Order: sequence, then C-alpha cells, then structure tokens
Amino acid sequence: MKKSIFLLLLIALVVTTAACRDKTNHVDVPIIQEAIEIEEIPEGTTEETLEEPETIPKVSTINTTGFIPEGYVFHEEIFGDLNNDGLEDWVLIIKGTDKNRFVVDDTRGKLDRNRRGIIILFKNENGYDIVVKNYDCFSSENEEGGVYYAPELYFNIEKGKLFIGYAHGRYGYWKYNFRLKNNDFELIGYEASSNTGPLVNNETSINFLNKRKRVRINRNHVQDEEDDFEETWSDIQQEQPLRLSKIIDFEELEVDN
Repeated sequence: MKKSIFLLLLIALVVTTAACRDKTNHVDVPIIQEAIEIEEIPEGTTEETLEEPETIPKVSTINTTGFIPEGYVFHEEIFGDLNNDGLEDWVLIIKGTDKNRFVVDDTRGKLDRNRRGIIILFKNENGYDIVVKNYDCFSSENEEGGVYYAPELYFNIEKGKLFIGYAHGRYGYWKYNFRLKNNDFELIGYEASSNTGPLVNNETSINFLNKRKRVRINRNHVQDEEDDFEETWSDIQQEQPLRLSKIIDFEELEVDN
C-alpha cells in the first residue's frame, strides 16, 4: 500500500516537473503582418493626367535607320517583288508620334490618333532604295467606328501589284490595286462589296486601264435565299491616273464615279 502511494506521488512529481519545464522553454512567436501600401490617386486626377501604359514598340526585321523620318515610328511591313526583278521589295508602314494627337475616349481610355503612312523601297545589291513615300495618307487604327468597329487597313502584294484594302466585317470591304508606273504606283483597279452580314447587297469593280466599271446588284434581299445579281457595265471618266504618292487621305478618296 505504501509502495503504491509512493509510486503515485513519484509519477505526479515527474508530470508536474515536465509541465513546468514546457512553460519555462515555451516561446511565443509573434505574428508578423506585412503592411501593404495602397497608392491613392489624388483627388481631381483625370484620365488625361494619368501616365500612359507602357507598350512594347514594334520592331522591323530590317534596320530602318535612314528610312523612317523624324517624328514617325515603325508600324508594320510586308515584302514582295514589286518591280519584277526577282528580288523581295520592302513596304514600310509608319506612324506619327505627335503627343497632341492622343485623345481620351469615355470607354476605350487613352487612344493614339496619329496618322499612318507608307514607304516603298526596292531591293538592290547594296540594300534598299526609297521609290515612293506618303507619310500621312492613312488614318489611325484607333478611329471611331460608331456602333461597329472602324474598317481595318491591310496590305498585300500579289503578282507584282500592291493591294491596299479595308475590311469592315459584316459590312463588306473595299480595296485598291496599285502598279509601278512612271516612278510611282498608279491605281489600276478598285473592288468593293457592300454587305448586310452574309448577304451581299452589291459589288463594284473598276478597271482603270480600260476605263470600265462593273456593278452587280443583288435583287434578293433575304439572307437565306439564293443570290440573284443584276450586272451592268459602264465607262468611267478619268483624265489623270491616281498616284500613291499624291493621295492625301484614303478615307476621302473617291474612285467610284
């Protein structure tokens, strides 16, 4: 009996000592909360005064030094043989950098409304030579499109000819066909399609070499039914050819006469 009581007292003493040791060795680790600073926008700040978002500049595959004038930057480029010598010529699309041409749109934010231009360079044994230049003939890619997006400008080269076109989604398209002549690129063809979604309302095709114009009008106005085009031909009156270097604004260019 005495031995049992002694064992119980010994166990209780060991447990108490261990508990006291835990309390003595225990260290409370403080919880560190990192303060996050939130930069407040000063009262009265408008979209005009906010800093422009950083954009990655577009870079040409060729050194453009000496080809792009001051106040402009590289925008895009295409390659193709434009003078039938077997060498790939270079078409540079440039864009202005005037800060006064930046605007703030209510829904789209800050927009660059600088105009775009074109430089055509022919390939030679030593590099490239500028043949035609027109620095401001195209509007900005950030123009208003109303209830729809603005027409998208595109370029391509086929069989020695330069095509400059505008794609306008469900509303159709129009494009200009230029060919090298008299140290410039003259307009030799024009095509346009006016659509309502998948329905083609009318098509226009003009050949400025033989001065003939074809118009096809769809007599069917129902999308799900087969097209029924009525075709007419007429002569066009054009005293002087349209040259790429002389066009002031493609948006105001009237060729469908």
